[in-house]
Amino acid sequence: MDFRSDTVTKPTEEMRRAMAEAVVGDDVYGEDPTVNRLEAIAAEILGKQDALFVTSGTQGNQVAVLTHCRPGDEVILEAESHIFLYEGGASSALAGVQTRPIAGNRGAMDPMAVKKAIRGEDIHYPYSGLICLENTHNKSGGKIVPIENMKAIYEYASEKGVPVHLDGARLFNAAVAAGRPVTDFTQYVDTVQICLSKGLSAPIGSILAGSKSFIKEARKWRKRLGGGLRQVGVIAAPGIIAIQEMVGRLAEDHAHARMLAEGLSAIEGLYVDVQGVDTNIILCDIKGTGLSNEEFLDRLRQAGVLAGPFDDGVIRFVTHREITGEHVQQALVNISKALKS
Repeated sequence: MDFRSDTVTKPTEEMRRAMAEAVVGDDVYGEDPTVNRLEAIAAEILGKQDALFVTSGTQGNQVAVLTHCRPGDEVILEAESHIFLYEGGASSALAGVQTRPIAGNRGAMDPMAVKKAIRGEDIHYPYSGLICLENTHNKSGGKIVPIENMKAIYEYASEKGVPVHLDGARLFNAAVAAGRPVTDFTQYVDTVQICLSKGLSAPIGSILAGSKSFIKEARKWRKRLGGGLRQVGVIAAPGIIAIQEMVGRLAEDHAHARMLAEGLSAIEGLYVDVQGVDTNIILCDIKGTGLSNEEFLDRLRQAGVLAGPFDDGVIRFVTHREITGEHVQQALVNISKALKS
């Protein structure tokens, strides 16, 4: 029972058939009809003029930074955002920008703090080239950043002419959990990246969406990064199924996450903020067990349960399509026995 991440999902049988039967062409020439269809569908769903298929969420985010910014610019982002923590310093290494992290609350930056961070005209300052948001917020445990928060930041940014990019790797989780159309979120950003290969179960790929002029330039940056692919319809085909058919079922993952959170919190030595579980990510405090992360995970592994380390004394569990309610119940039994042994 693998709770390490929703990235472990395998493609569905329908996706595998779509891969085998995909009509393909050279995407660098713009001649792959399956990729073209995926990009058109994604742009419409996300409420943007155009979209670009990229190999990963990190590539999508970094293409966005490269397209929006010039070397020497400053990127304002949340202090525990994925772009800041988990993308290998790519923004500085590739785009030559400096990052300005702002501490958030449940992944949300204070709009006034963002407003104050936007640089004025001064020879000593860098230009504020971009503001990056993240929704859901991974490091906070899949928290939903409120639409009102995004709106306030977007309005301040627009006043100053600073674009806003959204790392929406799990944006559809936020939309489903909030019961809102995804465009309610994307209307307050200029560009957005969404992953097809997490809860949506496609085997590979992400989408970067924005204006037509932005995507035209982003396509050049994707090529510069080695992301110009050929008969890529074979991996774009499952992406179409992912974005059209797999969104609604994310509610099952959220229900299973809440079930798991409640069960874990009932086990002696474990603590979970059950009410703070917004989507499909659970952060479990194990300090009460007296075990290290390594010891705890080893016991779970021997009991047939996989999870992942997150912080000192904190373990992450993630639900996904291949985790059923029965898996959750069995995992709770196994974890309880493992901790008592």
